[in-house]
Amino acid sequence: MSMKTDQSGTGGFDADALLAELSGGSKAAVDGNASGGAVMQKRSGFVTMIGRPNVGKSTLLNYFVGQKVAITSNKPQTTRNRISGIYTDEERGQIVFVDTPGIHKAKNKLGDHMVKEASSAIGDVDVILWLVEPDERIGGGDEAIAKRLEKADVPVLLVINKADTVAHEAVLPVIDLFSKRMAFDEIVPISAKTGENCDRLLDLIYGYLPYGPYFYEEDAVTDQPERAIVAELVREKALHALSDEVPHGIAVAIDQMKKRKGKRFYDIDATIICEKESHKGIIIGKGGEMLKKIGANARFEIERMLDAKVNLKLWVKVKKNWRDSDYLVKNFTIGDE
Repeated sequence: MSMKTDQSGTGGFDADALLAELSGGSKAAVDGNASGGAVMQKRSGFVTMIGRPNVGKSTLLNYFVGQKVAITSNKPQTTRNRISGIYTDEERGQIVFVDTPGIHKAKNKLGDHMVKEASSAIGDVDVILWLVEPDERIGGGDEAIAKRLEKADVPVLLVINKADTVAHEAVLPVIDLFSKRMAFDEIVPISAKTGENCDRLLDLIYGYLPYGPYFYEEDAVTDQPERAIVAELVREKALHALSDEVPHGIAVAIDQMKKRKGKRFYDIDATIICEKESHKGIIIGKGGEMLKKIGANARFEIERMLDAKVNLKLWVKVKKNWRDSDYLVKNFTIGDE
């Protein structure tokens, strides 16, 4: 692999300078932008995003798609399954982004499931985005990822996310450190939160995709069914509201989701599953206030997603040690349809 080192800085990093620096003969810059006066063929392909927990993969996916298809929180291991977000540019083509759980040391069957989901997403894709934070270190999780990616036979782009949170000079040692660990086809600092340099990242990705037909309809944004997104939105609001000891032990099941005949109105019943009776009390809260808060915040997001009014009812049930049950992990993470 040929590596092009991006040293354009952070915290207001100059995307135009990066473009000028990378355009000298790069495959992405030449193939991705040049049409030679002819009708440009459209590209399509799968791009997987991999990285440690809480590095910003879901935030980047949502930015590209233009709406929330993957939940986010400041708690690690939020994403539990592979989630595809679909970005279609009518002139350039279609990118299917695959968001994966963060690679971590598994402590139960749920952790095993998440690591397998992330690892399997490396195969059968056209481009890999390895997201890292601007930390001057390579920890155990990053080392495990590097060992997997060394065997990849597709372009690997190192994406230094959250570059807006540090000074320009702080990114350069990170680039040098990771460049010495393995070769990358591109290295790009971005901010998925603000969108800085993300459009340039898109340009680079398109340059590495093969020409071919679309995999999804042009207006598609995800491969996830509405029920699955609704369940994840409820879980996201629970993650935001609950104390640190509870979130990893919760799941959400959609008991029913019905659209009222002739109306843009849904009746949704959902159950939040937890592992302990004490957690159930925390989720419900004094006088049911916590559950009401979770429900109100979730309903707001669900109504935006469905473009309809929603009557959301929530219950809480205890399933002891569900994260160590193959059957329950499958039911609560893969879907309940």
